[in-house]
Amino acid sequence: MTGPPDRSAGALFVARRAVASIDRDVRTRVIATLTARFGDLDRAEDALQDALAQALVTWPQTGVPESPEAWLTTTAKRRMLDALRRENVLAGKLAQLQTDSDRAPVPADFGDPADFTQTPLPDERLGMFFACTHPVLRIEDRIALMLRFVAGLTTPEVAHALLIPVPTAQQRLVRAKKRIKALGVPFHPPRPDDLPDRLGGVLRVVYLMYSEGYARSTGSSHIRDDITAEAIALTRTLYVLLPCAETAGLLALLLLTEARRPARVDSDGRPIPLSDQDRMRWDADLVAEGTRLAESAAAQRDAGAYTIQAAIAAVHAEARTADQTDWAQIAVLYRLLEAHDPGPVVRVGRAVSVGRAFGPSRGIEMLNRLASNAALDRYRPFHVARALTLAELDDHDGAAAAYRRALELPGNEAEDDYLASALAGLGRDP
Repeated sequence: MTGPPDRSAGALFVARRAVASIDRDVRTRVIATLTARFGDLDRAEDALQDALAQALVTWPQTGVPESPEAWLTTTAKRRMLDALRRENVLAGKLAQLQTDSDRAPVPADFGDPADFTQTPLPDERLGMFFACTHPVLRIEDRIALMLRFVAGLTTPEVAHALLIPVPTAQQRLVRAKKRIKALGVPFHPPRPDDLPDRLGGVLRVVYLMYSEGYARSTGSSHIRDDITAEAIALTRTLYVLLPCAETAGLLALLLLTEARRPARVDSDGRPIPLSDQDRMRWDADLVAEGTRLAESAAAQRDAGAYTIQAAIAAVHAEARTADQTDWAQIAVLYRLLEAHDPGPVVRVGRAVSVGRAFGPSRGIEMLNRLASNAALDRYRPFHVARALTLAELDDHDGAAAAYRRALELPGNEAEDDYLASALAGLGRDP
């Protein structure tokens, strides 16, 4: 304990301050521990709230424990067990939990809440990552769950992050929790044999989250810094819990991309193309950290698509000016990436890199071969890539048509302004 028992107003103030200081990481770890044991997100949330309320009653009398997280975990676990007993249901589950508890070593902090030390609790959030991104859930529900239960945002904060009404966020969370419960989705990492397949789903959700913050699909502004920050924080947590090539690769990719943030928009908020950015404004610390992670990931045997994308970002970061970019190396990396992910978006990236390395005629030839792809016809960056390449070839009519098609597709208003300006720069009307 941090001090002797005291019922004074001072002790109450200290207890309240201690409860208020419990951050999102602690709350998410406690919920992850409870769901790993009981498999019920709703009960885990309620039990944590009960434990926090109990702390305001108990800590002024006993003092703040040395490990508040352990105290909260144990108290919340007991509340969940008591609730199950009172309802007189799930008797078989209680018996199984008791059997599991008897067989497994009990952490020291699962003792009496009055006797806690600083012994760290096991971090169960890796299981939460996999439960919240399970393939049986809709992609929009996975993102909402990740923000709510892994990032630790409140439901109104989730709604704000996703630009949806609070009731809609509540509906997504309730729907996802019901599906998890009905299908018995486990709150623990998959078996080693299943890990490669399942990890991809986790990484994709975080990547999509970052992508939405990096270039918003709707709205007035081009960038959402709060969303990119949450995605990076989640990736850092995932990398700590599961340090492998692809988690390192994704973290490297996000950091190297985020390093460009100070130079990505002009004073009016319009996007600045990579070739025109002031690289002196890039965040040198993020570049250094991202490059180290990219090199570490590339040296591992299980390197995959995110590691290759990180390598591409690192090549961009190494160039002091746009003209010094090693596009030939990037083209090779895109060819390797296509072997892992032969999707149309990767093919667009490869076509652009080939055009930069070996001339716009080669680039437009590859882009034109992709023009019949229905998904790419609805993909704004594809038409922007064609417009830029055609402009290099002095085909201003073709470039204008490509810009107009891009403007027909959904995007944020800042990006619309940039495309309209580019179109005007060709001497053409929108």
